Amino acid sequence: MHRESAFWDPGWQNPALRLPAGVPAPGVTRAGDNERVSRRIAPVPPSPLQEAADDRLARHGVRLLLKRDDLIHPDLPGNKYRKLRLNLDAAVEAGHDTLLTFGGAYSNHLRATAAAGRLLGLRTVGVVRGDELAGRPLNPSLARAAADGMRLDFVDRATYRRKTDPAVLAALLARHGPAYVLPEGGSNALAARGCADLGRELRTSADVVAVPCGTGGTLAGLAAGLAGGPEAIGFAVLRGGFLPAEVLRLQEAAFGGLRGRWRVEDGFQHGGYARTSAELDAFAADFDARHGGLLGRPVDRVYVAKMLFGVFALAEARAFRTGTRVAAVITG
Repeated sequence: MHRESAFWDPGWQNPALRLPAGVPAPGVTRAGDNERVSRRIAPVPPSPLQEAADDRLARHGVRLLLKRDDLIHPDLPGNKYRKLRLNLDAAVEAGHDTLLTFGGAYSNHLRATAAAGRLLGLRTVGVVRGDELAGRPLNPSLARAAADGMRLDFVDRATYRRKTDPAVLAALLARHGPAYVLPEGGSNALAARGCADLGRELRTSADVVAVPCGTGGTLAGLAAGLAGGPEAIGFAVLRGGFLPAEVLRLQEAAFGGLRGRWRVEDGFQHGGYARTSAELDAFAADFDARHGGLLGRPVDRVYVAKMLFGVFALAEARAFRTGTRVAAVITG
């Protein structure tokens, strides 16, 4: 491995990562084949639903069910597979051999896209927020993405904020070659449509479905799949108050308009994305002690712990009716 300018290039010695545009990578399905390319990843939906009995909720008449989307695939857990599934089909069917996408230093989406590229024989490029990171050792998330073959392009924060500008995209594609472009977090109309299955799986199993919410794609699809059934609550992990408008935009793009009953809870970010607080850390440690056997690992503090903290806070505030079944989506 070596560094070059603001890139981390995993060294594309693997021929499957150096194919000219339009040439199928080994093992990649093209349009017209019998098998959709996303199925080659071999996911295992629907994910299981496990009850987490907790006296703090029981005293308010609330049952907590954990929707174990983290078990769908070892490399593309939960909403990452659901959001990528239709996009991978579209990319390959359009003849692309490269995926280009965006994320912060701790982005699960970058890591999942890199894994999908490895599994399908596609090149991957990750545009990472913060050119100051180029001179530092890679954190575990970025190191995993690089190990899966992703070329990391560290850009300054001002440029990153303009990542959807045509001029910025053109410069990136000139630098890396033709590519299927995925937005930050993978949230687009196809992602929302892919996440609708999550709602369909939960329509008759819960009264409320809670999900951590970063870029809005999962909530948009989840609510659409739940339409006519439970309410969906998205717990924002980023500050800014932009999510309600973004979720509506995604639903309009994916489904033609508002679908399902949903809302965004905007008060549980604990400092913002990838940040935590003493209160959140204490809650997560206590949840691990009570329910660690269910998850088999510490609860994720970037997304999942903030959602669960919010669920418990709403229950304490008596926001749920007695007898409410709350399904909390464990996204990974």
